Amino acid sequence: MTDASAPATVLRRQVVVRDWRSMEYGVALEAMRAFTQARGPDTADEIWLVEHPPVFTMGLAARAEHVLAPGAIPVVQTERGGQVTYHGPGQVVAYVMVDLHRAHLTVRGFVERLEQAVIDTLAGFGVQATRRTGAPGVYVESAAGGAGAKIASLGVRISRGCSYHGVALNVAMDLEPFLRINPCGYPGLVVTDLRTLIGQADPAATAARLGLTLAHTLEGS
Repeated sequence: MTDASAPATVLRRQVVVRDWRSMEYGVALEAMRAFTQARGPDTADEIWLVEHPPVFTMGLAARAEHVLAPGAIPVVQTERGGQVTYHGPGQVVAYVMVDLHRAHLTVRGFVERLEQAVIDTLAGFGVQATRRTGAPGVYVESAAGGAGAKIASLGVRISRGCSYHGVALNVAMDLEPFLRINPCGYPGLVVTDLRTLIGQADPAATAARLGLTLAHTLEGS
Protein backbone atom coordinates (compact mmCIF):
# COMPACT_ATOMS: atom_id res chain seq x y z
CA MET A 1 0.00 0.00 0.00
CA THR A 2 1.31 3.46 -0.90
CA ASP A 3 -0.16 6.88 -0.38
CA ALA A 4 -0.61 7.22 -4.13
CA SER A 5 -3.92 5.39 -3.65
CA ALA A 6 -5.41 8.36 -1.79
CA PRO A 7 -7.79 10.78 -3.52
CA ALA A 8 -5.91 13.84 -4.66
CA THR A 9 -6.24 17.50 -5.55
CA VAL A 10 -3.82 18.77 -8.21
CA LEU A 11 -2.84 22.43 -8.16
CA ARG A 12 -1.40 24.48 -10.99
CA ARG A 13 2.31 23.89 -10.28
CA GLN A 14 1.72 20.14 -10.22
CA VAL A 15 1.47 19.91 -6.44
CA VAL A 16 -0.66 16.86 -5.66
CA VAL A 17 -2.43 16.94 -2.28
CA ARG A 18 -3.49 13.51 -0.98
CA ASP A 19 -6.52 13.34 1.30
CA TRP A 20 -6.13 12.94 5.06
CA ARG A 21 -6.38 9.40 6.43
CA SER A 22 -5.02 7.13 9.15
CA MET A 23 -1.81 5.27 8.33
CA GLU A 24 0.75 3.29 10.32
CA TYR A 25 3.98 5.26 10.69
CA GLY A 26 6.13 2.49 9.22
CA VAL A 27 3.91 2.20 6.15
CA ALA A 28 4.09 5.95 5.54
CA LEU A 29 7.86 5.97 6.02
CA GLU A 30 8.47 3.19 3.49
CA ALA A 31 6.08 4.82 1.01
CA MET A 32 7.89 8.17 1.29
CA ARG A 33 11.25 6.52 0.78
CA ALA A 34 10.00 4.61 -2.26
CA PHE A 35 8.37 7.70 -3.79
CA THR A 36 11.52 9.79 -3.32
CA GLN A 37 13.81 7.08 -4.68
CA ALA A 38 11.65 6.48 -7.77
CA ARG A 39 10.82 10.08 -8.69
CA GLY A 40 12.32 11.68 -11.78
CA PRO A 41 12.76 15.23 -13.02
CA ASP A 42 9.13 15.43 -14.18
CA THR A 43 7.50 13.81 -11.15
CA ALA A 44 4.90 16.09 -9.58
CA ASP A 45 5.51 17.25 -6.04
CA GLU A 46 3.14 15.69 -3.50
CA ILE A 47 1.73 16.42 -0.05
CA TRP A 48 0.39 13.46 1.94
CA LEU A 49 -1.95 14.24 4.82
CA VAL A 50 -2.04 11.47 7.41
CA GLU A 51 -2.78 10.60 11.02
CA HIS A 52 -0.72 7.99 12.87
CA PRO A 53 -1.53 5.58 15.68
CA PRO A 54 0.53 6.46 18.79
CA VAL A 55 4.29 6.43 18.11
CA PHE A 56 7.40 8.28 19.25
CA THR A 57 9.86 9.05 16.46
CA MET A 58 13.54 9.82 16.88
CA GLY A 59 15.30 12.14 14.44
CA LEU A 60 18.97 12.03 13.54
CA ALA A 61 19.88 14.38 16.40
CA ALA A 62 17.76 12.57 19.00
CA ARG A 63 19.30 11.34 22.24
CA ALA A 64 17.90 8.38 24.16
CA GLU A 65 17.74 10.32 27.43
CA HIS A 66 15.00 12.51 25.98
CA VAL A 67 12.65 9.50 25.93
CA LEU A 68 11.61 9.45 29.57
CA ALA A 69 8.85 6.84 29.91
CA PRO A 70 7.44 5.58 26.60
CA GLY A 71 5.40 2.78 28.17
CA ALA A 72 3.60 0.73 25.53
CA ILE A 73 4.00 3.37 22.80
CA PRO A 74 6.61 2.25 20.24
CA VAL A 75 9.76 4.27 19.67
CA VAL A 76 10.99 4.38 16.06
CA GLN A 77 14.33 5.66 14.78
CA THR A 78 14.07 7.55 11.52
CA GLU A 79 16.27 9.63 9.24
CA ARG A 80 14.52 12.99 9.46
CA GLY A 81 16.20 15.92 11.11
CA GLY A 82 15.47 16.92 14.66
CA GLN A 83 14.92 15.29 18.01
CA VAL A 84 12.16 13.13 19.50
CA THR A 85 8.46 13.85 19.00
CA TYR A 86 5.09 12.14 19.36
CA HIS A 87 2.51 11.34 16.71
CA GLY A 88 -0.99 10.18 17.54
CA PRO A 89 -4.71 10.43 16.77
CA GLY A 90 -5.97 13.97 16.36
CA GLN A 91 -2.69 15.22 14.91
CA VAL A 92 -2.43 16.21 11.25
CA VAL A 93 0.87 15.15 9.70
CA ALA A 94 1.76 16.62 6.32
CA TYR A 95 4.50 14.78 4.45
CA VAL A 96 5.84 17.19 1.85
CA MET A 97 7.77 15.78 -1.10
CA VAL A 98 9.20 18.60 -3.18
CA ASP A 99 11.99 18.79 -5.76
CA LEU A 100 13.83 21.71 -4.17
CA HIS A 101 16.08 22.33 -7.19
CA ARG A 102 13.11 22.58 -9.54
CA ALA A 103 11.28 24.82 -7.09
CA HIS A 104 14.38 27.03 -6.64
CA LEU A 105 14.25 26.55 -2.87
CA THR A 106 17.07 26.27 -0.38
CA VAL A 107 16.55 23.94 2.58
CA ARG A 108 16.16 26.93 4.87
CA GLY A 109 13.68 28.53 2.50
CA PHE A 110 11.72 25.28 2.31
CA VAL A 111 11.53 24.99 6.11
CA GLU A 112 10.36 28.60 6.34
CA ARG A 113 7.60 27.85 3.81
CA LEU A 114 6.40 24.90 5.88
CA GLU A 115 6.33 26.97 9.05
CA GLN A 116 4.57 29.85 7.31
CA ALA A 117 1.87 27.55 5.96
CA VAL A 118 1.12 26.36 9.50
CA ILE A 119 1.11 29.93 10.80
CA ASP A 120 -1.31 30.96 8.05
CA THR A 121 -3.53 27.93 8.68
CA LEU A 122 -3.77 28.76 12.38
CA ALA A 123 -4.49 32.41 11.60
CA GLY A 124 -7.59 31.19 9.77
CA PHE A 125 -8.83 29.89 13.13
CA GLY A 126 -8.01 33.16 14.89
CA VAL A 127 -4.82 31.78 16.49
CA GLN A 128 -1.67 33.91 16.38
CA ALA A 129 1.42 31.75 16.01
CA THR A 130 5.09 32.34 15.33
CA ARG A 131 8.37 30.61 14.54
CA ARG A 132 11.32 30.66 16.92
CA THR A 133 14.95 31.21 15.90
CA GLY A 134 17.02 28.06 16.36
CA ALA A 135 14.03 25.88 17.26
CA PRO A 136 12.18 24.70 14.13
CA GLY A 137 8.43 24.42 14.46
CA VAL A 138 5.50 26.69 15.27
CA TYR A 139 4.65 28.18 18.66
CA VAL A 140 1.76 30.09 20.21
CA GLU A 141 2.18 32.83 22.75
CA SER A 142 -1.38 32.55 24.05
CA ALA A 143 -2.24 32.28 27.74
CA ALA A 144 -4.58 29.41 26.81
CA GLY A 145 -1.65 27.38 25.59
CA GLY A 146 0.95 28.69 27.95
CA ALA A 147 3.78 31.05 27.05
CA GLY A 148 5.74 29.66 24.14
CA ALA A 149 3.70 26.46 23.81
CA LYS A 150 4.59 24.38 20.76
CA ILE A 151 1.72 23.46 18.47
CA ALA A 152 3.56 22.05 15.44
CA SER A 153 6.84 20.17 15.03
CA LEU A 154 8.95 19.94 11.91
CA GLY A 155 11.57 17.55 10.59
CA VAL A 156 12.68 16.99 7.02
CA ARG A 157 15.07 14.84 5.03
CA ILE A 158 16.65 15.84 1.72
CA SER A 159 17.70 13.13 -0.72
CA ARG A 160 19.06 13.94 -4.19
CA GLY A 161 17.68 17.47 -3.83
CA CYS A 162 14.19 16.25 -2.95
CA SER A 163 12.43 16.53 0.40
CA TYR A 164 10.40 14.08 2.41
CA HIS A 165 9.02 13.92 5.98
CA GLY A 166 7.45 17.26 6.91
CA VAL A 167 5.35 18.94 9.60
CA ALA A 168 2.95 17.74 12.31
CA LEU A 169 0.18 20.04 13.59
CA ASN A 170 -1.52 19.20 16.88
CA VAL A 171 -5.26 19.60 16.36
CA ALA A 172 -7.36 17.59 18.84
CA MET A 173 -5.07 15.20 20.68
CA ASP A 174 -4.47 13.44 23.94
CA LEU A 175 -1.41 15.48 24.89
CA GLU A 176 -0.33 13.23 27.79
CA PRO A 177 2.28 11.28 25.74
CA PHE A 178 4.26 14.49 25.26
CA LEU A 179 4.92 14.35 29.04
CA ARG A 180 6.75 11.05 28.48
CA ILE A 181 9.47 12.74 26.44
CA ASN A 182 11.43 15.97 26.32
CA PRO A 183 9.65 17.25 23.20
CA CYS A 184 12.14 18.10 20.48
CA GLY A 185 14.89 17.67 23.07
CA TYR A 186 13.69 20.51 25.34
CA PRO A 187 12.94 19.47 28.95
CA GLY A 188 9.76 21.12 30.20
CA LEU A 189 8.64 22.37 26.79
CA VAL A 190 4.89 22.97 26.88
CA VAL A 191 2.95 21.39 24.01
CA THR A 192 -0.58 22.41 23.08
CA ASP A 193 -3.15 21.74 20.37
CA LEU A 194 -5.74 23.72 18.42
CA ARG A 195 -8.65 22.36 20.47
CA THR A 196 -7.08 23.70 23.68
CA LEU A 197 -6.85 27.14 22.12
CA ILE A 198 -10.28 27.48 20.48
CA GLY A 199 -12.46 24.96 22.30
CA GLN A 200 -13.15 22.57 19.44
CA ALA A 201 -11.30 21.53 16.29
CA ASP A 202 -11.93 19.05 13.50
CA PRO A 203 -8.75 17.25 12.35
CA ALA A 204 -10.14 16.36 8.90
CA ALA A 205 -11.19 19.94 8.14
CA THR A 206 -7.90 21.26 9.51
CA ALA A 207 -5.98 18.78 7.36
CA ALA A 208 -7.76 19.97 4.22
CA ARG A 209 -7.02 23.58 5.04
CA LEU A 210 -3.37 22.87 5.87
CA GLY A 211 -2.85 20.83 2.71
CA LEU A 212 -4.12 23.57 0.41
CA THR A 213 -2.25 26.27 2.34
CA LEU A 214 0.99 24.29 2.06
CA ALA A 215 0.49 23.76 -1.65
CA HIS A 216 -0.23 27.43 -2.35
CA THR A 217 2.71 28.50 -0.17
CA LEU A 218 5.03 26.20 -2.11
CA GLU A 219 3.63 27.46 -5.40
CA GLY A 220 4.98 30.88 -4.49
CA SER A 221 8.52 29.57 -5.09
